[in-house]
Amino acid sequence: MAMRAAIELLLGIVFLGYIMVWLMSSTNIFYLHWMPRVHAETNFTFIGAQGQNTLIFTFPIIFIAVMACLYLHLGKKLGDHGISKGGSMFDRWKRPVLIKGALGIVTWTELTFLLMFIALLCWSIYSYLHAMFAPIRQEAAAEGLKVWEVKLSSLGLTLGLVGNICLAFIFFPVTRGSSVLQLVGLTSESSIKYHMWLGHMAMTLFTLHGLCFITFWTETKQLSKKMLKWDDLLVSNVAGEIALTAGLVMWATSFTCIRRKMFELFFYTHYLYIVFVVFYVFHVGFSSACTILPGFYLFAIDRFLRLLQSQQKVCLVSARVLPCRAVELNFSKSPGLKYNPTSSMFINIPSISKLQWHPFSVTSSSKLEPDRISVMIKGDGHWTNKLHQKLSSTSPRTTHLKASIEGPYGPASPDFMRHDTLVMVSGGSGITPFISIIREILSQSNTKTVKTPKLLLICAFKHCVDLTILDLILPVPESANAAPLDFSCAELRIEAFVTRDKEMKPEDESSSQIQTLWFRQNGTDSPVAAALGSNSWIWLGAIISGSFVIYLVLIGLATQYYIYPIDGNTNMRFSTPAKAALNILSICVAVVVTATVGFLWNNRRSSSQTTPVLNRAIPAPTTTSPATLLSGGDSESAEEVESQPRNAIRQATTVHLGKRPNMNRILLEVEGESVGVLASGPKKMRQRVANYCQSSIADNLHFHSISFAW
Repeated sequence: MAMRAAIELLLGIVFLGYIMVWLMSSTNIFYLHWMPRVHAETNFTFIGAQGQNTLIFTFPIIFIAVMACLYLHLGKKLGDHGISKGGSMFDRWKRPVLIKGALGIVTWTELTFLLMFIALLCWSIYSYLHAMFAPIRQEAAAEGLKVWEVKLSSLGLTLGLVGNICLAFIFFPVTRGSSVLQLVGLTSESSIKYHMWLGHMAMTLFTLHGLCFITFWTETKQLSKKMLKWDDLLVSNVAGEIALTAGLVMWATSFTCIRRKMFELFFYTHYLYIVFVVFYVFHVGFSSACTILPGFYLFAIDRFLRLLQSQQKVCLVSARVLPCRAVELNFSKSPGLKYNPTSSMFINIPSISKLQWHPFSVTSSSKLEPDRISVMIKGDGHWTNKLHQKLSSTSPRTTHLKASIEGPYGPASPDFMRHDTLVMVSGGSGITPFISIIREILSQSNTKTVKTPKLLLICAFKHCVDLTILDLILPVPESANAAPLDFSCAELRIEAFVTRDKEMKPEDESSSQIQTLWFRQNGTDSPVAAALGSNSWIWLGAIISGSFVIYLVLIGLATQYYIYPIDGNTNMRFSTPAKAALNILSICVAVVVTATVGFLWNNRRSSSQTTPVLNRAIPAPTTTSPATLLSGGDSESAEEVESQPRNAIRQATTVHLGKRPNMNRILLEVEGESVGVLASGPKKMRQRVANYCQSSIADNLHFHSISFAW
């Protein structure tokens, strides 16, 4: 614990120092680097700029990422994630303040940091313009230009410099296995909106940056000359135009109206980030690109590790096909793979599409099911409908279905355990993350080592047939290797609302059986294994630090013996794009070599602890139906065919037909000193719940929005 406290203090000091660097960067870096590059009439080489910027902007974040890995490893080893029962002094800062609007549901903490970031951008704009406008008349007279033309050029440069600040932070939210995000209690899924905010701000600034210079070149009659300029020493305009074009294509396809209707177009055009980053570096030079290097560096490591993991074919052991066009997939996993509830993972099934990857919430618990991991997939689109159709027409134990996995990714600790009562509000398939929470708490309540919170699940479905999703609260019997669960230890209540059906129809009862499929296995498949990240923080820290050291050594040798030879031969002059390309190549080599070695070594260690997947002849589980849920589970026939856990689920469930939940009344009646309210599902539903939790009469309610919608 003393070591963790020392790491916390050290990380705090480094982080505050890093913030101070950004506050001063608009004046320091401007005078030392950008002014000479823009206004120099002769060939200018800023000796040492790359080393200085690497030390100032890159090293602190790499250091924080490595120390965060050590901190998280110690927390996992000690089993202490800083979870305390009841509320904390920071709970009020986590309450929602903005409910409806373009930013979505925003807490006081998020709003505060957003305003601070906007203040940083405004300060930078003021600082840059103040410095550039001071000698504006002398520059205009010396260059034979009008004052407003020089001001327009200065404004364009300022917008580009401020856009770099947004770009410096844009890769952190999309680094799925990031130790930096986990350190502050965030996940990539919950941080996607920050990536979107930064993306919109960056592209707005860069677009205005380009328009200002195009207007300036047009007014000064040098448009064609400047647009085609590829300068080997100063700013390369052509590279900037290519980067801006790639960025505009990504930006245009990221708006909601296009992203929701044509997700694949949005997804694959976003791979243009490679073109954007490479030509951005060519445009500004690697020394200036050091501001975005730490975020991109950590993202590159994470992306390559995900690529290595996705090359493995994993075992699909069984599947449950629900009549509501939903399926549960059960994969074999290594016992060493640990994850927390509300985690998600990306799945690719080559027999359906070799290119498409889709994210899904994990419904299993690594404590309850040590050798299985499962997800539920609702048939709402072309890919998911094809999967449902494929499994619906599959005969048991005759099919071998291959899949690839990335993840799982999730929070570093189950923060919801600190509450006395958990109220989980879901709509439709939004129930999936809550299934994992219920399984986790059921598992812990059976151990009787910790006090678990009371559970209230409020779920809304459209039709009665959707009630079969509740049957997934219990895992497939093959996955439950331990003794049957004892529901007497857990206080669970389920309020199920069917909004469109006012009565149970005969066809619903007759078509409500759940089909369970078992799949053959072969020797080429492997279980889902820990791909570093949250399961091996020490390995991730070693890869980050080792690859960064290798990069520094490579670029140091190249600089000493190739770019600036020690024999003093100045005939070999490297252009700015060439030096940028050499740096990019060195980063790629360092990341690929170190990550590959770490991944293979960790995989070898995991495989030695994994038992082979066997086909076990276990009978298919008995299934429930909406009819048994509606009857309350008191019929003798139901008692004979259902196990005790399933009887407990039915007895804990109250079904309301033709009604919608009255959230204000339900939340008002919830008792507890600290009540965690988790909402997952449609946007309007989450907003209604957040609106009530925002009110002053709900001081004991702590709202958490779970949304995986991009």
